[in-house]
Amino acid sequence: MAAIRPRSTVSAWQPQVPGIAEVFHARFTDHAYPAHVHDTWALMVLDGGRVDFALDRERHGVGVSDAVVLLPPGVAHDGRTVTEAGFRKRVLYLDTTVLPERLTGAAVDAPLLLDGALRERVHGLHLALGGRDAPAERFEAESRLAFVGERLRGWLAGRPSPESAVPARGRGTAVRLRELLDARVVEGITLAEASAALGGVHPTHLIRSFRHAFGLPPHAYLTGLRVGLARRLLLAGAGPAEVAVAAGFYDQAHLTRHFRRYVGTGPGAFARAGRDGFSGG
Repeated sequence: MAAIRPRSTVSAWQPQVPGIAEVFHARFTDHAYPAHVHDTWALMVLDGGRVDFALDRERHGVGVSDAVVLLPPGVAHDGRTVTEAGFRKRVLYLDTTVLPERLTGAAVDAPLLLDGALRERVHGLHLALGGRDAPAERFEAESRLAFVGERLRGWLAGRPSPESAVPARGRGTAVRLRELLDARVVEGITLAEASAALGGVHPTHLIRSFRHAFGLPPHAYLTGLRVGLARRLLLAGAGPAEVAVAAGFYDQAHLTRHFRRYVGTGPGAFARAGRDGFSGG
């Protein structure tokens, strides 16, 4: 009996993250793209199977590995399945605020980037972007996108990415950013706003300075502050749905996801424990 092929599936959405025009997740079992162009950069990782594609009339093949595929805007390419099992892919369509068009030639010359660290960064960015039915962790996604863009630009410019570079006066910058986050726990802040408020410090330098000074990235620090605020509100008698909005989360589900990670129990159980005289860790 012939094996039953898994069905093809597609999920696509536009996150509220500057620089990302579209997120596209797909599983194809029998599909061939005709030659076409995009007006954005296409950054792809494979999670299963193998795909064959032509870029500017030169053919390439890639399977599941540390490789990241980068296709530039305005250059014709196609794509097709190679095996009966098809392939699974995740794609980010990035505008030219992330990568300038002048880097197109370098991407045509080397569209396959064999870089495990870059693939991990892209994977982390996809996780932060949530899904079509789940909102993006915007501050985290912006931070992760900044590092993805930095590493891509390093590849295309032919120079290594400054993995551990911390700018001069990094401690002072980190302290100022912490003060800014402390003052904007509920409303939050975008990475661009933080950079502008701190004198135009480059976003990746800003994040590196904070991590170097305090041992965690600024988006994780902000989430911790929000969970702490939620704990206090729950113990004061507010309900989880009310607390979610008051503490800066999108909704109750968003609060619950983070609350469980940080506290080890859900907000409802935590509130009940508080009423019984025990508030956990």
